[in-house]
Amino acid sequence: MDEVSPQVRWEQRTEIPLAVASLVFLAMYAVLVLAQGLGAGWRDACTGVMAAAWLLFGADYVVRWRLSGRRLGFVRRHKLDTVVVLLPLLRPLRVVRVYEAVQRRRGEPRLALYARVITYSGMTTLLLGFACALAVYDRERDAPGADIHTFGDALWWAAATLTTVGYGDVVPVTTGGRLLAVGLMACGLALLGAVTGSFSSWLIQVFAREGEVTGGAPGKDDGPRGK
Repeated sequence: MDEVSPQVRWEQRTEIPLAVASLVFLAMYAVLVLAQGLGAGWRDACTGVMAAAWLLFGADYVVRWRLSGRRLGFVRRHKLDTVVVLLPLLRPLRVVRVYEAVQRRRGEPRLALYARVITYSGMTTLLLGFACALAVYDRERDAPGADIHTFGDALWWAAATLTTVGYGDVVPVTTGGRLLAVGLMACGLALLGAVTGSFSSWLIQVFAREGEVTGGAPGKDDGPRGK
């Protein structure tokens, strides 16, 4: 059996704790955005917890970078991790990887490829949509001429944007909100393409197997024919 590298051992030990830190980060951010009457002390506490979560992600990234020994090669191969460290809004996406970590520890068989793609895409959509709804609500609610006045409006906007429907009944008017919209539209297209492609590939394989079974089975009228 091949020896597990230090980097892999580190990732196996820290994956679940970092996923928990991601959820805590998202929860603290939601409290800051939604609890408008929160006292200054509680707001400082939430901000401190978010900063601690950012330090955990930064420390994890530095340790894995040092253990890999690849320097710039590590950055190129781990673009998502780099973006997650730089953009706090994407940190909750680390939760998506916790399923694989739990399965590896328990030694249970994993889901089929197509089921994993759909599961991960669904979890990513929910987490990303909720986080972006919080962010756009935080920027838009007090902006002059804004259409997004409640968190419900923000959730509706996030759902319409992620699914690429784009009703246009509520739209961001601030620069930050529009930048979030561009990023969310790009993620929505990528997620929709992943799910559609995986589902189409699964259907093709199912129909191909049915065709092989049907084509290979002799019909009741089949048999030797005379000349």
